Amino acid sequence: MIEFLTSSDAIFALLTLTFLEIILGIDNIVFISIAANKLPEEKRGKVTNIGLLLAMVQRIILLFFVSFLVGLSEPFYKVDFNWMHLELSWQAIILFAGGLFLIYKSTSEIREKVSDPKHDEDEVKGKSIKSFQQAIIQILIIDFIFSIDSILTAVGMTNGLSNNHNYNLILMIIAVVISIIIMIGFANKIRRFIDKNPSIQILGLSFLILIGF
Repeated sequence: MIEFLTSSDAIFALLTLTFLEIILGIDNIVFISIAANKLPEEKRGKVTNIGLLLAMVQRIILLFFVSFLVGLSEPFYKVDFNWMHLELSWQAIILFAGGLFLIYKSTSEIREKVSDPKHDEDEVKGKSIKSFQQAIIQILIIDFIFSIDSILTAVGMTNGLSNNHNYNLILMIIAVVISIIIMIGFANKIRRFIDKNPSIQILGLSFLILIGF
């Protein structure tokens, strides 16, 4: 495993995936901040950090589940005619559906950010929060929605890197943990940098379209 993790392909995938996880996590940070800002000031930092840590745990659990499905490469349905041969497996379905979702989500995000960049923020601001627990629940729901493209990106990036799916899973988990740690430590600085350079986020979303293909 050490040999795999220290290979040039794995290191490049780790760096690229960590970068994309941070880019994809910017909106998450914004929405977590909006949810946290509805609480008293002394609770905002705590709910933000707890929200990000729970988000990390949630993403790792989803990674295990999706990676398990991708590992099911044995066909469960076959069609074999003279003019067509088709084999369906959970791996093929997840990768195909995930690719379509990434293409759709990325193009939609780019369009929204160009035409109405504050749409999602306004929607979150409209939801009332009265307690610490409500803030955590809202953060987890928001993160679950944003986790889908994040996880599919990770699976698409690491698919085929190693024949051992456990190695790919470990690489994805490392990228998620590193990105969350960076976001906890530098959330405000990262957000300000992206706000000043919105083209960085557009670039990251454009890269997701390539992964979708």
